[in-house]
This record gives sequence, structure tokens and C-alpha cells, in this order.
Amino acid sequence: MTKGERNPKIDPFFSKAKKWKEEFELLRNIVLDCELTEEFKWMHPCYTFQDKNIVLIHGFKEYCALLFHKGALLKDPHGILIQQTENVQAARQIRFTNVQEIDEMQLILKTYIDEAIEVEKAGLQVNYKTNTEYLIPEELQNKFVEIPDLKTAFEALTPGRQRAYILHFSAPKQSKTRESRVEKYLPHILVGKGLDD
Repeated sequence: MTKGERNPKIDPFFSKAKKWKEEFELLRNIVLDCELTEEFKWMHPCYTFQDKNIVLIHGFKEYCALLFHKGALLKDPHGILIQQTENVQAARQIRFTNVQEIDEMQLILKTYIDEAIEVEKAGLQVNYKTNTEYLIPEELQNKFVEIPDLKTAFEALTPGRQRAYILHFSAPKQSKTRESRVEKYLPHILVGKGLDD
């Protein structure tokens, strides 16, 4: 696909959109003005530079957004980048609730997209937290002592799967709930499966 050109394979995403239709169309034009390549990834229009993901267009119930894959590395002089949840390390969103907002921000959005392209050109990387920086919940540690094979199986999982389990097991406030979550996923871990596998 040529830079800055509409990819006809993605047209159905825009034409079938029931919500955010005008907003999506304007965001598409803005992003394509920045001469990115339009692709379809994760069931959304994704815009790349030299095969590197720069920005994605997506919509939710309350808002639509531009998602910058390495948004954490952008300067954000306007304070408009949003971290979706505290566990999202790299991506940042700029959210919109109507087409006027997008229209008024066109130049700002283009500067953010241009900066995201420069981040890729410079080869900058987000410094992700390692799993050792996450606290393994006591309930899981107790199971490691009780079932040594569980510790071995857990350590054999990919870092992403380990992190997903740690976050899932740590979330409840009550120990009883954390314990039941660990119990529920013991069989998954022992056979090398992730939380959503």
C-alpha cells in the first residue's frame, strides 16, 4: 500500500461504522495527510511507517480515539494523551466525543503523529517494566511452596502471560478472592496456558 493512500480493504470498517462515522472519516483523512500506510490490524485501521505501528483509530461507547502505540514517548505539550489503565505501559490515546473537537485539533494531531513518526525513525523504545518489578501475590507464592511444579510451570510462561496472571491475581482486595483466583487458574498454568488461552 502506498503512503498516504486509502486502502480499499479498510473501507468496509468505515462504511459499516454505526457510531463515530464522521469522526472516523475525519481522523482517517488527518492520519493519511501525514503520509502513513493504511493497514488493518487488531480489527481496526492501523497506520504504519516502514512497517512500524504508529497510530490506530478505534471507537468505544463514550468516545473514539487515536491510539499511539508508543505514546508514552511523546512529549504531549497539550496534555491530551491518556493512559487507558495504569497497566498500559506504552500506548496512549487522544479521545474525542464529537467531530468538532477533531476538526479544531487537526494541526495539533498532525504534530503528534509527526512526532510519533520521528520516534520510530530514531528507533526509540519504551522501557517496559520487567515482571520482577511486579509483586507476586502471597497467595501465589504459597502455592509455589505447596506445589513446586507450579513455580516451574509459571516461570516457563512468557513474560506477558506471567504479568497477566500477576495482575489478575493481585487485583482483588480480599485474600480469599485472590486465593480462589489462583486455585481456578492452577490447571492452566501447569499446562503452560495463559490467562485467556
